[in-house]
Amino acid sequence: MARRARDVYTEWRGGTCRVKWWTGEYHDDGRKRFESKGGFTDEDEAYDYGLDKMAEIRQGTSVSNRDGATLMSDWLDDWLAGMDHAHLTERAYRSAIENHIRPYFKKRNTAVKDVDVLAYRAFRKHVNNVLAEGSAKNVMMVFGMVLDDAVPRLLKTSPVERTRRRGKFKKKAKERKKDVTPESVEQLARNARIVFGQAGYAFVWTMALTGMRPAELYGLTREYCYPNWPSSDPRPDADEEDRYEEDLERYGQGGERMPAIRVERQVQYKDSELRFFPPKYESSRTLVVPPFLADLLEQLLASHDHRWVFPAIQGNSLGAINFDYTYWRLIADGAKERKGRSPRWDRAAIPEVPSFKGKRLYLLRHGHKAWLDEDGHSKFAVESRMGHEVPGVEGIYSSVTVPMERAIMKSMQERWEALQKRLGRAEG
Repeated sequence: MARRARDVYTEWRGGTCRVKWWTGEYHDDGRKRFESKGGFTDEDEAYDYGLDKMAEIRQGTSVSNRDGATLMSDWLDDWLAGMDHAHLTERAYRSAIENHIRPYFKKRNTAVKDVDVLAYRAFRKHVNNVLAEGSAKNVMMVFGMVLDDAVPRLLKTSPVERTRRRGKFKKKAKERKKDVTPESVEQLARNARIVFGQAGYAFVWTMALTGMRPAELYGLTREYCYPNWPSSDPRPDADEEDRYEEDLERYGQGGERMPAIRVERQVQYKDSELRFFPPKYESSRTLVVPPFLADLLEQLLASHDHRWVFPAIQGNSLGAINFDYTYWRLIADGAKERKGRSPRWDRAAIPEVPSFKGKRLYLLRHGHKAWLDEDGHSKFAVESRMGHEVPGVEGIYSSVTVPMERAIMKSMQERWEALQKRLGRAEG
């Protein structure tokens, strides 16, 4: 063995030369840990290679032989174990990995260091061949994060090819939406009443007038709904005692206090069980409701003894059923009259609602945002009501005041009253 520089050695074995370099690490017994590479036919070339590896170690860009041999499947285990995301995000990432990324690379026994640009393109081609465009894009997004996080320990650089816009700007296609009218919401509500009773009627109007997300409505329980809240608030957070007292002053019953719903959680499935989770983006918030909706909610809660404000037909949470398929498509698209073997299975004909036919339930939330904008409410009050974070100085210094909330209640009540007048004339 010939020493050519400190911690870099070359030696000839048979007809080839091998170079060894210190990794900067030590064995448990205190000896320096070296790595090596053989197969060189020129000693100077081998020596230069060792110097390059030492330089990479000093710069923090070196990938050790041991780390470079890590299999993609093992790295995916480490990556998943280090995730810290909201439940639905984690579920989506895990699905992409377990259903597409892991099977592909495990079958090929691929090491992380072997995933270069060509391997990345081959996987992208595979995904595009077996998945729809949107699903393929999501899988590649997760794969990109997995590879990015492998730098610098397992990869020197990420092989992910970033999309760069060049040439003429091309606007992305947006979902075509029709204006949400009070008449269309009323018809949806009446249809929902046919499908799952008075809870359906109140459910539709509550979503249209609060902008709550579907999973937040599915998980709404009595203690967080008018007229029980805020006096019935479980007060789970000792650090929020001041807010709980302020809520009683601002939204409690009596006098000038405002009726409201408190959004504290949503329901989602995890491990085959329906569970509570924080709202999307941790967007806990209080939503004032107009007087007619407050009355509607009070009557609804008095009519049943279920835990859920809007129970399904069997009394369980709407989150426990496939709401879109079981209820929403009937409500929006309509259905023929149904006669069953028993009168309890009979159902009146359900008229379609043209502006919602084939459309998503989520558009009711979009419609609420449009109504707030039409009525000229404060941007901060609108975004806060929708559960969005307001960026910049406005988000730091603004707050939702009582006059802002009263203005929202007033405008929503006026929409309802104007609708009743139009319906009265039309039906009279």
